[in-house]
Amino acid sequence: MRADRTTRLDRLIGAKGAKKFADQLGLATAGDLLGYFPRRYMARGELTPIQELPFDEDVTLVAQVVSSSNRRMATRKGSITEVLVSDRPGQTNGPSTLSLTFFNGFKASKQLTRGVVAMFSGRVSVYRGRLQLTNPIYDLLDPEDLDPEAAARLAGCPIPVYPATASVPSWTIAKAVGTLLGQIDLASLPEALPAPLREKYRLPPVADAYRMIHEPESDAAWRSAQRRFRFEEALVLQTALARRRAQHAALPSRPSPARRGGLLDAFDRGLPFELTAGQREVGDLLARELAASHPMNRLLQGEVGSGKTVVALRAMLQVVDDGGQAALLAPTEVLAAQHYASIRATLGPLVRDGLLGGADDLGVEVALLTGSQSAGEKKRSLLAAASGQAGIVVGTHALLSENVQFADLGLVVVDEQHRFGVEQRDALRAKSLATPHLLVMTATPIPRTVAMTVFGDLETSVLRELPRGRSPIATHTVGLVENPSWERRVWQRAREEVDAGRQVYVVCPTIGAGAGDEGDLEALDAATWGGTALAAPEQQAVSVADITAQLEAEPALEGVAIGVLHGRLDADAKTAAMRAFATGQTGVLVATTVVEVGVDVPNATLMVILDADRFGIAQLHQLRGRVGRGGHPGTCLLVTRLEPGHPSRERLAAVAASTDGFELAQKDLEFRREGDILGASQSGRRSTLRLLRVLRDAEVIASAREDAIEIVADDPDLERHPALASAIEDYLDPEREVFLERG
Repeated sequence: MRADRTTRLDRLIGAKGAKKFADQLGLATAGDLLGYFPRRYMARGELTPIQELPFDEDVTLVAQVVSSSNRRMATRKGSITEVLVSDRPGQTNGPSTLSLTFFNGFKASKQLTRGVVAMFSGRVSVYRGRLQLTNPIYDLLDPEDLDPEAAARLAGCPIPVYPATASVPSWTIAKAVGTLLGQIDLASLPEALPAPLREKYRLPPVADAYRMIHEPESDAAWRSAQRRFRFEEALVLQTALARRRAQHAALPSRPSPARRGGLLDAFDRGLPFELTAGQREVGDLLARELAASHPMNRLLQGEVGSGKTVVALRAMLQVVDDGGQAALLAPTEVLAAQHYASIRATLGPLVRDGLLGGADDLGVEVALLTGSQSAGEKKRSLLAAASGQAGIVVGTHALLSENVQFADLGLVVVDEQHRFGVEQRDALRAKSLATPHLLVMTATPIPRTVAMTVFGDLETSVLRELPRGRSPIATHTVGLVENPSWERRVWQRAREEVDAGRQVYVVCPTIGAGAGDEGDLEALDAATWGGTALAAPEQQAVSVADITAQLEAEPALEGVAIGVLHGRLDADAKTAAMRAFATGQTGVLVATTVVEVGVDVPNATLMVILDADRFGIAQLHQLRGRVGRGGHPGTCLLVTRLEPGHPSRERLAAVAASTDGFELAQKDLEFRREGDILGASQSGRRSTLRLLRVLRDAEVIASAREDAIEIVADDPDLERHPALASAIEDYLDPEREVFLERG
């Protein structure tokens, strides 16, 4: 019986092997394995025998490990792993053996044990009169590849290297794929790419492409297969997005046309400053979209301090003018309270606190709803939202509770969208009979946002202009390994700012002091937000509790009032801490990332970020945006205990070198993967994309988007493209496709 895509792997490779594939690789069926593509290919070419190795040239050889040892280096930190290999079975010394040396080769010491066969590539050097390879790259192979007949048979064919684990090496996967290809009828597989597109881009049929990507006879073969599958992946995603956009545009929404002589006009007349050209342009665009009968789905990107909140508030007032309500969702209670206070202060005389005025008495009630409010405060806010009395409701995750109802919700504004999963945002949008308009704001484009905008799911607006008088922020990396004395200088610098009448933020990644850091959301966010590059160093992260105690005993800060702010404090304590800092009662505020967004203390001029390597690029840029907001120059010190040359220090150097958030967003993508483009995860730990990469394949994505738009315009339900529709179902599954629409 021939296998098909649904055939279980235990029927192909046995129960034991199938369990490993399922547990280690997440592969359960023949279709899963067929779509598990090699991550790269090694050119076997003409393998060089060890006896004929040329000096000072790059070589590739296949050999078996004879012995392996590991020792500490005598003159500096680290270890040396020495591996002896042979390309003649049974020979453990003589001309057919070669020494390999790995400096700090932890992976090599674990993988290259006696009997292991691998392909090694590197430059031949000499040490103590013997040829050797230093830090060669390598890939584990099937022991049969050491056999001369097998090597000769495969000579010239690229070797696929699969994403592997210690218990399921690449050659084991290759063997299983070979078994599968011998039993499955590739010609029966559905063809997702319409024939005209295959001809247009000169792409191979699906059957040929699977054979070429798993068992290529040449480099040209696997490259052609990869081109086909990259385009197919892009087309599947773009068609899903185009179909969702069409369905979304057909949904009923609450039109809120601008009204002359209303709240918005009164607000604009009372502004003490002139809107920037960018703010006016984006405001006009939002006004048109809010007046439409289909829901707006827009992302507003802008630098820290570029005036996004004013743009959003004007949109909210347009909806309120028409009798509707607007909800602003913020990620933390500190930010929600800041938004609440800022909106009320900006509205000034237009704020109404539950009082009914006359027909010409313009005003709007602004309500705040957070989890830590008293029962009485919550009840008042809930009633104001449900009755429609509150035109604007600001809140945290508490807004998502089932008992929160709105009378007529017309606009949802989400601030700092990377803090919310797509399900949370959708839960708020679901609190309306008609689909409300959605405005998402972010101070710097983060990887998921950039990826989604490249895919075209969200319409995008950008504010690039900064307000007049905004001072530049100088950023410096403080490496304590190479300069231990700089730690004392940091606190002396903080004292200088305080003595000059300014104030200082000190940011830590964790709370500490028994606060349960294992479950500390702020610590988790700080450790994972920046993606795969944020592997935590071995030393324990500094905490608010420890640093507060240290600074209270620091001679340089003697007599300076030190405040504390983190997410585990109750609402009153948070408010008191921020008020004391904002009014100058405390000179130094030790905090977690609760100060990342929205906190506005113009007198703060210095930010010290401890263990800065534990944060992502965009988050560091956000954090430093808290200083230099009042006309005085701002300074940000990125303190790290990592050694020079550590990969995480590259991110710190990037932040120190640029204050352009859009440039840093691009850097962020280069340092890490795109994140889970199709799901709720935004950490960058694992991408659902198989071959497609947002940065590298921008042109492929753009082409696929145009083709997808044409397909959906001509065939909205994909009735004439059943294989493409099936590919969307298989690749995305319904839940993930909904995520695309909600994003």
